[in-house]
Amino acid sequence: MPNVSPSGPPMAASPLTVAVLEIDAYAASLGWDQPARLFALVDTARLRAQEPGLAAQLGLDDTATTTATLTPIEQEELPEGTALDEFLATIAWPDAVVGCAMTVERLMLPPSAEASVPEGMSDARLTAWVAKHPDRQEVRMTVAVLRDGARDSAVRLREKDSPTEVLTGAGLVPGLAEALAATFES
Repeated sequence: MPNVSPSGPPMAASPLTVAVLEIDAYAASLGWDQPARLFALVDTARLRAQEPGLAAQLGLDDTATTTATLTPIEQEELPEGTALDEFLATIAWPDAVVGCAMTVERLMLPPSAEASVPEGMSDARLTAWVAKHPDRQEVRMTVAVLRDGARDSAVRLREKDSPTEVLTGAGLVPGLAEALAATFES
């Protein structure tokens, strides 16, 4: 059962959940109608020790009071016009990256509307059909995976755009989690 995030991460939140909620809050601060964003997840202590200059730029130097054990680092913008799965298939992470995360916005239908989806439509026609459906909902999904297989995600509905309404759980967006996990396979 997904957790509902209060104003901050749940008291017993894993480092991965904390990172997912931090990325969700960052994406929320940018507003809606944003492009997909990709993040490398690095071990904060290792970053401080091995890259003190970068850690200082990120506000993570030795004087910082952060207790986060994972630090998200936003990557360059995704190439426009490239399918997400095709783009993710081109990624190879260096060893210093312990995980990755992505935030994407999508239109979704409630399960009650899925039965009315016409059969045999192309992806483009299906996307247009969903966009016109009266029960569609805009969502922002943030999904993170670690090299060791751990996964977490956060889902925020545009109509309930509040930090207290963010759903979290490991299995909320399994397809994107699988695609992100594949970026660590050699």
